[in-house]
Amino acid sequence: MKEAPTLHQIVPTPAAERGSSDIVSSVRRSQRIGEILVAGGKLTPEQVESVLHAQQGSDRRFGEIAVQKRFVSRREVDEALALQFGYSSGKAQSSAVSGLTSIVSPDAPFAEALRGLRSQLMMRWFDGTPGQTALAITSVDRGDGKSFITANLGVAFSQLEERTLIIDADLRHSVQHKQFGLRNRMGLSGILSGRAGFEEIVDIDNMANLSVLPSGPQPPNPLELLGRDAFPILLNELSNRFNVILIDTPSAQQAADALVVAKRAKASLIVGRKDRTKGPELAQLASILSSSGVALLGTTLNEY
Repeated sequence: MKEAPTLHQIVPTPAAERGSSDIVSSVRRSQRIGEILVAGGKLTPEQVESVLHAQQGSDRRFGEIAVQKRFVSRREVDEALALQFGYSSGKAQSSAVSGLTSIVSPDAPFAEALRGLRSQLMMRWFDGTPGQTALAITSVDRGDGKSFITANLGVAFSQLEERTLIIDADLRHSVQHKQFGLRNRMGLSGILSGRAGFEEIVDIDNMANLSVLPSGPQPPNPLELLGRDAFPILLNELSNRFNVILIDTPSAQQAADALVVAKRAKASLIVGRKDRTKGPELAQLASILSSSGVALLGTTLNEY
């Protein structure tokens, strides 16, 4: 069984502050961090000159000197760096948003580990091959972090300007709407039951190219609903609108839904929790998925 990179010591940290539209416009004109900070009202031109003067003959970075001079905070420099390198650096839509640690500074350990996982998935599945657009993300048991990884991985793919959709197919214990601060209206269950349409897909503010389809109301028959032909038809239609579709599923021990969703997606990634998920359990789940014709892209360990 192939294994994806292991994610260790993932600790949620607060999201960075939102950059304004005038900052974005400045980034398009120039990649200099000083100009980004000036455009955002964080530095004055005089302060920029002071930093540049102190930087002469030194190998210290502009941001490091600006922080040392107390012109700006470390967080403000991190936000500017995120903009400079094309990363979404946005304040959450509301105080309800939680766990989106992948929008912090580009050099955060979690962000680096997540980019490694993203690269592996791009090589193994999201390589532009027709029919390879959706990926089911599951786990052995609840609490292993599959929903956490799904949300942050969605942000990471959107940062590559890939049109990314997160589908909450955990119709038993849905959390994606909570992580993104969204209202859980008709959602996926409403679409599959014929009571709603694509209007249930929500574009995430300040996270370009990222959308979320919440689970919707909990149905009395989640397994049967996910097993209907409407689900693969929906995925096929969505594949024409999105490059990457990440599907959050129930845990395998919780219900058989995970296998049904994985077969619809055609590929799966297993998330285990470090020092909690047992190796034989991961191997058993991997064997079940593989024997069902699902392309198993690997397993990844999460700690948070």
